[in-house]
Amino acid sequence: MSLKAQKELKECKDPVERLRLHCLSRGSSGIKGLGRTFKIMDDNSSRSLDLKEFLKGLKDYGVLMDKQEATMLFLRFDRDGNGTIDFDEFLLTLRPQMSRARQEVVLQAFRKLDRTGDGVVTIEDLRGVYSPKHHPKFQNGEWSEEQVFRSFLDNFDSPNDKDGKVTSEEFLNYYCGVSASIDSDVYFILMMRSAWRL
Repeated sequence: MSLKAQKELKECKDPVERLRLHCLSRGSSGIKGLGRTFKIMDDNSSRSLDLKEFLKGLKDYGVLMDKQEATMLFLRFDRDGNGTIDFDEFLLTLRPQMSRARQEVVLQAFRKLDRTGDGVVTIEDLRGVYSPKHHPKFQNGEWSEEQVFRSFLDNFDSPNDKDGKVTSEEFLNYYCGVSASIDSDVYFILMMRSAWRL
């Protein structure tokens, strides 16, 4: 962690913002990494965490926070007061919002993939836009074109419902996680334009 990041963490009083900064200090997959840690801690496979699981997840992820502060953080995430935190709601709350300019470039990429224009990207939309021929598992004969396309779509599909159909909301949600680790709008937009040839 850089000295600047350490200083920001120490000075930050808001526990949600401190947790966000801690995750972002770990790079582009920091928030996702915390999500993976929490999935492992979900002992009863309920796709949610109770307070005990939440505290253990924070500790295992290396978030230094006293029990009282972590409990207060838990209560902020537990919006309906039922004593649990839903994974997706937790991760969405933790990620910073994308600027309008970032959202627009992400939607441009989505529209490029959505060849039929029906608002959903499927394997059929990918044909002619994405080539599976350079994928190592396709080259060695392990996967078919369909499997490569499906694996590509699974990157953007909702983790709970991998149905092979990606909506603009799911696509935006994926890039919200990427966006969280990039400070500059200009850099994010340049990256998107280059990656998607916009």
